[in-house]
Amino acid sequence: MNQTIQIDDTRDRVSDEELIGVLTAISVVSKRLARKLSMLAGQSQSKEGGKADEQNERTGRRNCGTA
Repeated sequence: MNQTIQIDDTRDRVSDEELIGVLTAISVVSKRLARKLSMLAGQSQSKEGGKADEQNERTGRRNCGTA
């Protein structure tokens, strides 16, 4: 009985390590893809004559309702 528990614990640990590895790989690929998409968006904006960082700029107005 005790041996069965040890085997189950080992399997759980291996499964956790594999899951961590897969999630880390997904994160790395996602970051790389986001960087490439950001660069492409900047290139297309500059070709069109627009600003590349327009989304992050402030307009000076707030979206506040009337008091």
